[in-house]
Amino acid sequence: MKTKAYFYYDIISPYTYFFLKSRKVLEDRLEIIAVPIFLPGLFRLQNNRGPAEVFEKRAHTYQFCVWRAQKLNLPFKFPARHPFASAPAQRLLLQINADLETLDKAFDFVWAKGHDPELEWGDFCLAIDLPSDTPKPSDESIKLALVDSTNKAAQEGVFGAPSLRINHQVFWGQDSLEWILEYLDRPDMFKEKIYLDALRTINPLLDK
Repeated sequence: MKTKAYFYYDIISPYTYFFLKSRKVLEDRLEIIAVPIFLPGLFRLQNNRGPAEVFEKRAHTYQFCVWRAQKLNLPFKFPARHPFASAPAQRLLLQINADLETLDKAFDFVWAKGHDPELEWGDFCLAIDLPSDTPKPSDESIKLALVDSTNKAAQEGVFGAPSLRINHQVFWGQDSLEWILEYLDRPDMFKEKIYLDALRTINPLLDK
């Protein structure tokens, strides 16, 4: 039986596109369960700021994504504007309980082809095999479900997208794949003294 792994995503994140394209190395060992979250909401919960809110970080992040896509040999194109409002797309993906194959189509639309799911809604719907006149979800239960999913992710220790949670351990980013594979081989890794000692490091900003 495969181990369950919870995959937290937001279509606003190019790193999530990279993770989806690299996930094959995990699928023989993990049952990957997609969990939509609202990344800006997660940042607000944790008093965090996204890369787009810091000029220097934004420039570095966007250029790194170009470089990373080249290294992974992936088609990659930024939408004309970013960040776009991802809540409608995330609500729709939650509403249809999007699986990984549907997410491939959604993320390809944005990050392989450079489209904006907010401004090109009809085309986004077509890209994920829905009618072009599919309305943006407005049902309060769907809105609250995305808020609840985001809140639960924060409670589980998720702080960014993409994140993969296996048991109670959270791995962030596409570059954590090697670490995830090693963890599957060494499930007691985080009980080792060197890891425990790292967590005991004094933080003068918080430990008072």
